[in-house]
Amino acid sequence: MKVIRVKLHQETANYRVPASHGFRESYPLPPYSTVIGMVHYLCDFYEYHPMQVSIQGSYVSTTSDFFTRYEFKNGMKFDPERHQLNAEGFGISRGIGHVQLLYDVNLILHIKPNDESELDTIYHALKYPREFPNLGRREDLANFEDVKIVDIEEKDEDVPVNHSAYIPVQMSEDVGLEDDGVGNKGTHYYLNKNYKLVTIRKGQTQRRWNKVEAIYASGFVVYKAYVDEDGNVVFLV
Repeated sequence: MKVIRVKLHQETANYRVPASHGFRESYPLPPYSTVIGMVHYLCDFYEYHPMQVSIQGSYVSTTSDFFTRYEFKNGMKFDPERHQLNAEGFGISRGIGHVQLLYDVNLILHIKPNDESELDTIYHALKYPREFPNLGRREDLANFEDVKIVDIEEKDEDVPVNHSAYIPVQMSEDVGLEDDGVGNKGTHYYLNKNYKLVTIRKGQTQRRWNKVEAIYASGFVVYKAYVDEDGNVVFLV
């Protein structure tokens, strides 16, 4: 089975946890939707192209930084005693927020489009990006150090996982994680993957996310999994 593998480095990054507002907390690795969104942007895909991704990597430490935050309430008129910005009669508040940053991030991404004919399209879009890519926030630049098409094959033997990774819960038992307790020790996340637009009332739509329950874990061994040609375990979902 052929997939696209991307090795990338980021000096800093924030993969925002959606529910964090006052302090914009980051996931330890980018969620599936962030990687899929980057691929779609660089490929100029304007509608969803189904694909599976596997995400693993590491970071050295975390720090925090300031950012300028803008807030507004739908339909609220500008009030000079309350708002700092006047947007054609509507009020916007401007202030300072805090954001968590991962420092010195290295990632290994595996991408498998459901339509195999898109393999070359995605490969060339990532190998020769039309602009400097980013992953996370717009300013979180990503240096693609290696992009290639690799073969993955299923190994029915003990394979060490050398990086932290997201392991979908649906496959944790198949690869043997439940046997050594990693399923209970790892951190469970419900990660966004893709969405569909649902009409909630006339003229208004809402994104309904397809979520994947995944375990974030590191330093473990699987006894049955897909592995690429360099020994990296692949957890496609």
